[in-house]
Formats: sequence, structure tokens, C-alpha cells
Amino acid sequence: MPVPPPLPPRLAAPRRVLPVIVLAQLAGTSSWFAVNAVMPDLQSQFGWPVADVGTLTSAVQLGFIVGALVFALLAVADRFPARRVFLLCALLGALCTLGAALSAGSFTAMLWWRLLTGFFLAGIYPVGMKLAAQWFPQGLGAALGLLIAALVLGSASPHALRALAADWHWVTVFHGVALASAAAGLAVFVAVPEPPHPPGRVVGLQLRALWAAGAEPRVRASVLGYFGHMWELYTLWVLVPVILATRLAAGPAESWAAFAVIGAGAIGCAGGGWLARHWGSARVAAMQLGLSGLCCAAAPWLLDAPLPLFAAWLLVWGVTVAGDSPQFSALTASNAPPALVGSVLTLSNSIGFAISIVSIQLFVALSASVALGNLLPWLGLGPLLGLWALRPLWRRP
Repeated sequence: MPVPPPLPPRLAAPRRVLPVIVLAQLAGTSSWFAVNAVMPDLQSQFGWPVADVGTLTSAVQLGFIVGALVFALLAVADRFPARRVFLLCALLGALCTLGAALSAGSFTAMLWWRLLTGFFLAGIYPVGMKLAAQWFPQGLGAALGLLIAALVLGSASPHALRALAADWHWVTVFHGVALASAAAGLAVFVAVPEPPHPPGRVVGLQLRALWAAGAEPRVRASVLGYFGHMWELYTLWVLVPVILATRLAAGPAESWAAFAVIGAGAIGCAGGGWLARHWGSARVAAMQLGLSGLCCAAAPWLLDAPLPLFAAWLLVWGVTVAGDSPQFSALTASNAPPALVGSVLTLSNSIGFAISIVSIQLFVALSASVALGNLLPWLGLGPLLGLWALRPLWRRP
């Protein structure tokens, strides 16, 4: 793909732009796992079964898929200023979180609020990446690593908030997440100028990108590798509290541990971006995918290992399960036809999130009757198939 020319000096990005976008991504995506952080409280108060955590998480995933497709089909972030789209979606996402808190006694109402939350997240995470791409066309690789690291920390943050508010009612987490989301939208709108971009016609989602993704071997390799990654990623994040509950009592210690395991993925994203400059994105993605697959396979032995070894296993798994995400995006963007990059990424992300719904529902349902030591290795099917698909890319420079 041709490298965009550098921005003229008068249009150079102000220093504050990238930090503001990164912090806004972190705060704006904190609603993704808000319910997961307080699920033990909800189950205790309302008598919900364990499997409901999978259903509520899948609702967010489904909402994100629908939102991503709608935003892409209508080219919303091209027709309207991206920072205004970010602000509106962040505020509406905050309102959905407050709505979920107010109607938590009704599982059906909670399900709809989580679906809407996912829809508006599609106007935060991808739109934040678009803003970064417009301001940093030549430094997007490093910016992408930071942005996805922020998404990972944002997903983990409700667990930290629950640990800090351990003596308060669980609704505090929802209020904190809503406040963070609203603040993220306002920060982008106030502190990030409208990015420079060349004029051009508005192009919505192009379905022929599916053919391009399947016909071009290098695009097909990165997309299939990403699908394997998505089979594992969100399901592990949902199951982290279940895994920790085998060793830790419910309370602040468990919430801090969940934050550490999920948040460790930010190290994998940022560190993977640095390694990719020396080894290439394909090799870094394959290395992290392979390590997370080994963590799946090691579950039967390490679930009952001494606590330091148990903790090290989960932290390595947390680092590597998310660390390959930026590299898959970079590989797909660099190998897809330039005119179809946005459509290929949107469609592959939507299919990947659909795969995560299937995986979440399956594994959460089975976790009620199957021992974790027998269940977790099957998450390794994703990394295994992903490594097989990536062979054409990581075997060459």
C-alpha cells in the first residue's frame, strides 16, 4: 500500500492529540466489561445463573457487530466530523450504562441496554482509530499498538474500579464507567482538532471486499489468523474471574487479579508493536498466538500449580492473548487492496466478533458442567488454526 506523504508542518499533529485519543479510548471502552466486573453481585442479588454472564457479554458483541456494519454502510465517520461522532457515541454509551444500572432487576432490560452499549462502542473504538489514522498516517503502526493497548486496559478497568469500590454498592461501578465514557467524548471533542484529510467522495461499506479477502492469499492468511485469535480472546476475558475463583475468594483481591490478567494484554500490544519493527508483524503475531495456544494447552497442569506459577501462567496468557491484535490489523491493512482496506477491516472484524459470540456462549455454558482443566485446552483450537493460516506470512520476511 502506498505510504501517504508527510503532513505539511502547519498541519502537524499537536503533541496532545495522541495522548488524548489513547486516554479517551481507554475511558470510552470501559463499559465493555462493566457487567462482568459486578456479575457476582448481580447473581447474588437477583439470582441469575452463571451462564448469564456469557449472554450479556455476547449482547455487547452483537451490538458492536451491528453498529460497525451500520456505521460503515452509511459512512458515518466520513459524512460527519469524526470527533462529533465520537462525542455523541460516548455520551449515548454512558446513558446506556446508567440505564442498565437503573433496570438491573430485569434481565431482559439489561440485555437490551448491553446490546445498545455495544452498538455505540462501534462509534468509539473504530472512530478513535480513524482519528489516529488521519493525524498520524506515517506513524500508524505505533499509534495502533497504543490504541489497542488502551482498549485492553479499558476492558479491564471495571475490575479495578470494583476493587477500589469493594465496600460500596455494585452500582458504583456503572456510575464510574458512565462518567468515564462521557469524559472521554468531551476530551476528544474539546482537545483534539479536526484532523487534516484530503477531500474525496464518501464511500460506504463495499461488500466486494469479502471476495478480495478470500481471493488474495496474504489477506486471507491474516484474516483467518485473526478469526482464530477471536475464538480465544473474549472468551478468556469472560472466564478469567471463573479461573481466579478456583484460587481466590470473591472480593478486592480477585478483582485486582482480573484487572492484572486482562490488562496485561496492553503490554503485549505495545511490546508487540516494538518487536514488529524488527521481526515483522506476521512473526510477532505468530509468536504471541503460539504462546497463548500453549497457555491453553497447559491449563490442566497449571490450574493446580503453586500460586506463583499459577499467577505467572495467567499473566503470560493475558499478555499474549491480546498482544497480537494490532499485528493482525496491520497485516490486513497492508495486504488488502488500498481502495478496500476499510471494508475488509470492517467485515473481518464483524465476522471475528460473531465467532467470539459462538465461543463465549459455548464455553460459558460448558463451564457449568465441565472441569476447567478439561475445557480450557479447547480454546487452543483458535490459536492452532490461526497459526496454520498464518504460515504464508510468517515463513517469509
